[in-house]
Amino acid sequence: MFKKYKSHPWHGVSIGKLYPDVVTAYIEMVPTDTVKYEVDKETGYLSIDRPQKYSNVIPALYGFIPQTYSGKRVAELCNFYLNRKDIVGDGDPVDICVLTEKVITHGDLLVKARPIGGFRLLDGGLADDKLIAVLHNDTIYGAYHSINDVPLLVIERLRHYFTTYKDIPGTNERKTELTHVYDVKVAYEVIQRSIADYQEFYGDYE
Repeated sequence: MFKKYKSHPWHGVSIGKLYPDVVTAYIEMVPTDTVKYEVDKETGYLSIDRPQKYSNVIPALYGFIPQTYSGKRVAELCNFYLNRKDIVGDGDPVDICVLTEKVITHGDLLVKARPIGGFRLLDGGLADDKLIAVLHNDTIYGAYHSINDVPLLVIERLRHYFTTYKDIPGTNERKTELTHVYDVKVAYEVIQRSIADYQEFYGDYE
């Protein structure tokens, strides 16, 4: 069946054998996109989620890690660090931003990425972690092994995007909240927990 049909990027693509150090990432969006693209969960095809109404542009490659799921284990980690009990997972694959010096002109592709940290993001009270990674063997970013290696300006651009990309200009209401910036060890734990959440919810596809 896999030889006859295109694999679903969430369920039919392997995370890779070197995780959590190196993971396969499916890229939905690139910095030049003026439309918000998102994988249709039923068909696996890249679809238009919404036009970018305002001048918010993702400053990195953006997508998700296949065969991961933000469920109870990911939520437990978020609750632990925030000293809360009410947060649940958002029910999506874990999102990932991939830094690279290369100009990638379109999404709907797979890349090998090396996680170096992440953002603990709440979206309407749901755990919505954004992992930060570098393109594996990237000429410039490939030398980074910790989120502390990333220039502060790059982190601030990412922080600004994720804390404003759902906001409506002219209102003070914030749709998302970034509570922590964490390093590579926590990113690894998010990955491991999200794999366990996926296997419990969907079964082990591999």
